[in-house]
Amino acid sequence: MREVLDALDAWLARGERAALATVVETQRSAPQPPGAKMALASGGQVAGAVSGGCVEGAVVEVAERVLAGAAPELHRYGIADEEAWDVGLPCGGELAVWIQAFDPAGPQGAFASLVRDDGRGALVTLLAGGPSPGAALLVDADRGTTGTLGAPALDAAGAELAHEAMWTERRGLHEVAGATLFVDAIAPKPRLIVFGAVDFAAQLSALATVAGWRTFVVDPRSRFATAERFPAAERVIDAWPEEALAQLGGIDRATSIAVLTHDPKLDDAALLAALRSEAAYVGAMGSRRAQARRRERLLAAGLEPEALDRLAAPIGLDLGAVTAEETAVSILGELIAVRRGRTGGRLADARGRVHEAV
Repeated sequence: MREVLDALDAWLARGERAALATVVETQRSAPQPPGAKMALASGGQVAGAVSGGCVEGAVVEVAERVLAGAAPELHRYGIADEEAWDVGLPCGGELAVWIQAFDPAGPQGAFASLVRDDGRGALVTLLAGGPSPGAALLVDADRGTTGTLGAPALDAAGAELAHEAMWTERRGLHEVAGATLFVDAIAPKPRLIVFGAVDFAAQLSALATVAGWRTFVVDPRSRFATAERFPAAERVIDAWPEEALAQLGGIDRATSIAVLTHDPKLDDAALLAALRSEAAYVGAMGSRRAQARRRERLLAAGLEPEALDRLAAPIGLDLGAVTAEETAVSILGELIAVRRGRTGGRLADARGRVHEAV
């Protein structure tokens, strides 16, 4: 949505109407993931893409029909060789595209507003099997809703799917009571809170920021916890974990925690809070011997064994990292793998899709 929002705003400001095409399903090597969008203005302008240029022409034809008053349409584009240079996909994949008119006053417009505000939410669209294909329900992070899918049971099921999708950032099709729903999600950048104002933290915050994370560095030692030492961090907080987390609004499902200090006083306080939270990831630096001693301390402090099982320690992927920069790559690699539902490892040794459809 971010890629086409500026164009949509400009077209609507000129009094034009628009149709929006959304990838709702992919198979094999489709060039765009679910949620990718292309918009067509009534004046003929196009923004965004649903493939690498393979099917855009065919989608524009459908969008023109929709703008002329036709009902929303779902189209699938496949891999047959005789179609590959017409409206198929030479890359060997398949994709399904939903095309409907864009309604700025309805749930679609509310979803666009969430995008503008860098908010969190999910839009559920009824594609088939329900009272009114094209009906939509927007669910925000507080479970507030806008719109309806046309039936209370569908609204209830859609709201649950939306709430999960807005945190996992997984977009896709769902079959509910004979109806086909597409759930689209938007979320702010994920947060990474690094405990310990050490050299590793400086390199990790720099790399994570480049990779699209909001990074925060926490350390009660004000001599080390300075903005000058961590220019890439969004904020540096010289406070103990409990106070720092309160300043940051707590830990939610989109927050990852990296504990890097080697100081039990700071490490244990941070880990006790993180492992009892909804954090997406909790990792801690240290040797295997240090991890064993840490485990004993945390259990003695009352941490539940099942909570301790969530701890990634030693932190990072097994890259053989030596320098602070390499160690930061190792940690960030594990963060990305966890976020995307992977375990890490060499792609050459893996099976299945290279790019997960998210």
